[in-house]
Amino acid sequence: MATDPLAKVRNEVGLRVAEIRQAGTRLSPLDMHAKMDAIRKLAAVNGLAALEGLARHSAQLALLPGHRVAMHSCLEHIDEALDSDSAGDCTKILAALAIRLH
Repeated sequence: MATDPLAKVRNEVGLRVAEIRQAGTRLSPLDMHAKMDAIRKLAAVNGLAALEGLARHSAQLALLPGHRVAMHSCLEHIDEALDSDSAGDCTKILAALAIRLH
């Protein structure tokens, strides 16, 4: 029986995303930025390039006007970024996000 070597990371990211979703509008832009940056750091340490890129971009969007809508859209792509197996997927995910936001 093979085990997922990133299961612990996936669980941790899932918990952090659930925390962001649960807090909803109570989070300030700075809090959202900090939480997404923590996900970015976790992804970087574990070599998850697409998730790292998405989290970096999400952290930046958290500080801009319209951040609530942007963060919701970013969080919808987290699973896709977690399942990514190439750094090129980050570009595809960010392109899909850009189309959705504009």
